[in-house]
Amino acid sequence: MKVHHIPFAETGYFSNLICNYLAKDDKIKDFYGNFPNLEGFKNQLNLKKNFSKEVRDSLVEALENQYKNFNPSDITKKNIDFLKDENTFTITTGHQLNIFTGPLYFLYKIVSTINLTKQLKAEFPNFNFVPVYWMATEDHDFEEINYFNFNGQKVVWDRVSSGGVGRLKTDGFDKVLESFSKQLGNSNNAIFIKELFQKAYIKHDNLADATRYLVNELFGANGLVIIDGDDKILKKQFSPIVKDELINNSSYKEVLKTSEKLSTNYNTQVNPREINLFYLKENIRERIVFENNSYKINNTKLSFTKDQVLKELTLYPERFSPNVIMRPVYQETILPNLCYIGGGGELAYWFQLKAYFSKIETPFPILLLRNSVLLIPNKKVLKLEKLNVSLVKIFSKQKDLIDNKVKEISDIKIDFSEQKLFLKQQFESLKRLAVQTDSSFLGAVLAQEKKQLNGLDNLEKRLLKAQKKKYKDEVERLILLQNELFPNQSLEERTKNFSEIYLDLGKDLIPMLFNSLDPLKLEFTIIEY
Repeated sequence: MKVHHIPFAETGYFSNLICNYLAKDDKIKDFYGNFPNLEGFKNQLNLKKNFSKEVRDSLVEALENQYKNFNPSDITKKNIDFLKDENTFTITTGHQLNIFTGPLYFLYKIVSTINLTKQLKAEFPNFNFVPVYWMATEDHDFEEINYFNFNGQKVVWDRVSSGGVGRLKTDGFDKVLESFSKQLGNSNNAIFIKELFQKAYIKHDNLADATRYLVNELFGANGLVIIDGDDKILKKQFSPIVKDELINNSSYKEVLKTSEKLSTNYNTQVNPREINLFYLKENIRERIVFENNSYKINNTKLSFTKDQVLKELTLYPERFSPNVIMRPVYQETILPNLCYIGGGGELAYWFQLKAYFSKIETPFPILLLRNSVLLIPNKKVLKLEKLNVSLVKIFSKQKDLIDNKVKEISDIKIDFSEQKLFLKQQFESLKRLAVQTDSSFLGAVLAQEKKQLNGLDNLEKRLLKAQKKKYKDEVERLILLQNELFPNQSLEERTKNFSEIYLDLGKDLIPMLFNSLDPLKLEFTIIEY
């Protein structure tokens, strides 16, 4: 196994916002707090040191309840118990309840989180650091989570959905397993995958429990703590902020101002609503809107006066569900958290929240871009070497990759730069002549220059096209190889499911990731295996 790193900016797959953040560009400095390095974590520990004992005790109580019907590892139990201690802090990542983990990067998020806790423990031995996976059980975007990709095909859980996805019954997963099993084969690794799927989704009643089982099986031995925010005990601790949101619309006002400022240089990820909360009950999760002095539940007949909605909050805090803007605040309210680890899209909306956190006097966490990985088998590395293509070049857009390769291997020069430069020099003298004689003649000279330069461009393109045909075999091999490494011209981690890799590597997969990923490296990782 070999591990390589390249800057995120050189991959071409990450936004200017994220690349500028990693480069500590001045344009982004107002939208985050401490930077993800050891100095930043030292500062963050001081920010979070007075985290409430009452909230810690509630957190531990909720987690112990959530794990009652599961079998956490001794290290996970120890980590939950540690959370009572004022010197214990969390490192958190979160993700939707994608079926069977969804895309590969789900694993990278968790590994990044666990590895960071180990690094911090080594650096700050007087503190404990607990890795946390936040299950997005209250989301209701079922179409985003009801499938995963396997060998280029979707494996779909096809059913009707309403309300928070974590509460969904696992009806119909027997058919999913039956279909999936036919594609897996009967190797030992395939048998493990089938059994893991069956134990997670057939033997558990709802999607939240199925996901907890699955993730605990994969990462419980590493001390991962899995938390479900759909919990009355936890929501009670969050209720003062919910009350502020209902009455004062604080998040809307602050996020709107921050978003306007951020949009000067970047695209914003989310748009705030006047109330950034849903009402969650049984099979509904609908927006709370304030109209005509009433708090109405969108798409229902439910309506509350101000006194009624505050009474509802007191009696049933679990019915108030944060949206994408409020969820980070909920998380940071109930966890003694130092850092949130997420993908580029996630961090983009966290940047919009900095001023809101200040308004409600809640420490803003360190934001860390998760490890991003290309897994490349040795045999494909050999193919790249035979084609004389570097690991960096294979990230190029396919047209650029092919054009540059053909120009490199062609026995003739497919570059008319010298001719274009010579042509421009000739026209410079014509332009001077035109100005000295008749200025109206200058337009004709410029038009003729453009025409001839375009002619050279067209000749260059025709020559390149002809050479592509000549080197058709090399071109096709390179296209095939890049398509295998970047399915649909996207990063592999965004499409493939871990089961594809597990079929080859089996139980070596996750240890390989732990040994290869450095969350504070802040570069893209390529793993040869």
